[in-house]
Amino acid sequence: MDTVQRLRPPGLVRSPVFSHVAVVPPGATTIYVGGQDAVDAQGSLVGEGDVAAQSIRALDNAVTALAAVGATLADVVQWTVLFVDGADLAAGYAAIAPRLASDDPALVTAAFVARLGVPGALVEISAVAAVLR
Repeated sequence: MDTVQRLRPPGLVRSPVFSHVAVVPPGATTIYVGGQDAVDAQGSLVGEGDVAAQSIRALDNAVTALAAVGATLADVVQWTVLFVDGADLAAGYAAIAPRLASDDPALVTAAFVARLGVPGALVEISAVAAVLR
């Protein structure tokens, strides 16, 4: 095997934005991206009160982190998306779904939490990626 396999087995819901199982081949470099909030380079919150704007910025920050090690959205194996309880999950996902959708999407785990480390943050996104070099 020389590629990451992302599977959407029969019997499980089929979505353009997530798969259910991923297999990373031996020899791949694993990349972990810590939780990215909707902050700018100075640490100031972007999109206060707007879960869609915050979701876009958090994903942009994750993409910047991936790029720092030569990885892209296509290399992501697993996304974890945390929303603050009461945030509009549908609006947050709708804002980023076009960038996550593909014929071979990553796995996604989403959860609601009481609060995040950045005051006013409504969403935090982390990732695990694998690059075959």
